[in-house]
Amino acid sequence: MAITRGTYMARIKDKNPVTRSLIKDLQNKGLKNPVWKAVAKGLNRPRRKGYEVNLFRIEKYAKPKSKIVVPGVVLGSGEIKKAVTVAALRFSDEARRKIEKAGGKCLSIQEMIAQNPQGKGVRIMG
Repeated sequence: MAITRGTYMARIKDKNPVTRSLIKDLQNKGLKNPVWKAVAKGLNRPRRKGYEVNLFRIEKYAKPKSKIVVPGVVLGSGEIKKAVTVAALRFSDEARRKIEKAGGKCLSIQEMIAQNPQGKGVRIMG
């Protein structure tokens, strides 16, 4: 737990070392860009309360060629026709296949941070 000039960083609850380091990195980036702080907060939840987003929800709410971050799992229920870039902690095999078939991209959250460190145009879905 670290306190930096009025900014409180929540205790990291996840026991997975990879996810812990991702949350810590996102919290540090969140000091400059609030979008990454919000993603860190979404990842720092108990597994039973984690986010699971189906493709029909991405199809319904995302605009074509938009950048979506899911702080959890993307599942393959539904159809997607829009070419969107989706970053998530994990994808089901069917979700990955359908997104790529529609002309979109599946990225890890780390890859999205590398491509877009400022977080411009990123929508969080969860």
